[in-house]
Amino acid sequence: MTMRIGIIGAGAIGSVVGGMLTKAGHDVTLIDQWPEHVETMRKNGLRLSGTCGDHTVRVKALHIYEAQAISEPFDAVFISVKSYDTEWATSLGIQYLQKPNGVVVDFQNGINDERVAAIAGRERTLGSVITIGAGMYEPGHAMRTDSGAVGFKIGEHDGRDTPRAQALAKVMNDVAGTKVTTNLWGERWSKLAINCMANPIAGLSGLGTAELRTEPGPRRLAVFLAAEVVRVGRARGFEIEPMWGIGAQRFVDAAGGRGLEEVEADLGRDAKSRVGGRPSLLQDVIRKRRTEIEYLNGYVVDEGRKAGVATPFNQAIVELYRRYGVGELTPDPKNLEPLLKLLPR
Repeated sequence: MTMRIGIIGAGAIGSVVGGMLTKAGHDVTLIDQWPEHVETMRKNGLRLSGTCGDHTVRVKALHIYEAQAISEPFDAVFISVKSYDTEWATSLGIQYLQKPNGVVVDFQNGINDERVAAIAGRERTLGSVITIGAGMYEPGHAMRTDSGAVGFKIGEHDGRDTPRAQALAKVMNDVAGTKVTTNLWGERWSKLAINCMANPIAGLSGLGTAELRTEPGPRRLAVFLAAEVVRVGRARGFEIEPMWGIGAQRFVDAAGGRGLEEVEADLGRDAKSRVGGRPSLLQDVIRKRRTEIEYLNGYVVDEGRKAGVATPFNQAIVELYRRYGVGELTPDPKNLEPLLKLLPR
């Protein structure tokens, strides 16, 4: 089947997805706010590389101000912008959504589904948990950086397995393996834990995705960060799915001194599937852009406060980021030293 899709936010993930879907024959329009990226795609096509293969795809790309000329509504609009841009991007997308059956897909890091649904309507909203990795270091060129078998998990807010979720999953199989989940929130918190482990450590230190899972200090920090996310998510009533193939309870146990070295070893063993990847927050720091720290670890701290769950490691890492204005942070492993001092001896 083919589907007419609008992707608002043609960053690394949005571009890999949009490019691969276009290559598979779907009618995709990429809408982005980076002028050089849009112009490069128009002039040269979208170059894809990495584990999705090497392709140059002729894509439809629009500057945001050109969206007003869209005349044919989309079957699906993917919200693929940074968390802090969620509301305006959703408001833009629903203007060009087919009625009554078009869907808005929350295609982001963080837990923004309710914010999307508040604007689009819950009945028109699906969630997609993204497990592929991607990078974009120059306009017009995106690369996939992982080799995972499952790339996306599509879910309804209420946990039903619906025809529209299955239809979208079938389409997304043209990018990477996709399944329908009946535990969207558990998958969201699992991905949130991964983001809270990898993104802020990478942004502070400059370490890539594989390195932060093999370097002893950063890897141990990641375990303690994840354990807090699991405890908060469970306190909020969600059953957290495994992270990088490791059961959620194992992180909690490891932070309590039970099986810590085994969890660290498992983190290191799977790291080779992410060689060459840079977490998105590190990409933002390098490009002097605003980060999503408040919507990742900051969200965990806020939810932990509501649930009465202490989050000292997440709190400390958020406070480190708050010391810097936009574009002021320079990645350096020394930036991790205050956090490493929090680890039990």
